[in-house]
Amino acid sequence: MIVESKDRQDERLGLGGPVSRFFRLIRFSHTIFALPFALGALIVAAHGLPSLRTLLLVVICMVFARTAAMLFNRLIDWSLDQRNPRTASRHLLISKSAAFVLLALSSAGFILAAAAINRLSLLLAPVALAIIFFYSVTKRFTSATHFFLGLALAIAPVGAWIAQTGHIDLAPLVLAAGVICWVAGFDLIYATQDYDFDRREGIRSLVVKLGIARSLRLAQLLHLLTFAALIAFGLVARLGAVYYCAMLIVAAALFYEHKTEKLDLVGINRAFFHSNAFVSAVFLLAVCVDRLV
Repeated sequence: MIVESKDRQDERLGLGGPVSRFFRLIRFSHTIFALPFALGALIVAAHGLPSLRTLLLVVICMVFARTAAMLFNRLIDWSLDQRNPRTASRHLLISKSAAFVLLALSSAGFILAAAAINRLSLLLAPVALAIIFFYSVTKRFTSATHFFLGLALAIAPVGAWIAQTGHIDLAPLVLAAGVICWVAGFDLIYATQDYDFDRREGIRSLVVKLGIARSLRLAQLLHLLTFAALIAFGLVARLGAVYYCAMLIVAAALFYEHKTEKLDLVGINRAFFHSNAFVSAVFLLAVCVDRLV
């Protein structure tokens, strides 16, 4: 028997104020996954502390972009989520009309913030929105949806690099490749929770296509590639010994994450959040120590 977490009970019952319900709808706490990679790329690109203006604009862009992406995802999957026992109460957290308004506002906020950074950021802002929105529809026609989610999050470090330098270099692309593998790997683990539902609904997923066991093995391979990409980023960006030592801690966290396959739903959710938040936090700390100390 699976015991519901407090967060899920609150979501199911529609408890909390409008702000807390909105934050649960968009899983605001999960912003911690991509933001450290963006900030790390920004610090490396700046060879130290960036200006306060650039830092704030990058954070604003991150928050607006992720909010828009999550709202778009919720709207696209509105009826689908109601049929999934794991997400059946999401539509109770906010009205559909309010979600449309907030989607428009967050999208506009992202583009305005990008415009305030530099010309290339403005030019690429609509492309970034298109990519992060596109992820939400990929499960309807491809099993590679996990990689599109990775691509959506991988935009963050590239965008931060552009915000600081005004151009694209090899280093953020290498880091983006690592983020794609990292996200695709942990999304495969997370998607095992929906195996029966996705199979019944005909939703395209590698977990459905490959089965749970093979999907978990693929996730292990992807996280091995993640580790390799993070090491490669350190080489390209000319980071020091502290960074590489920290990557051993990242490897241990990724190894721990793959123990979640033996946990129940609550255990998977807890390990999913803690281990992935830890990976991104260690990466950022390693970059900060290398560049700022």
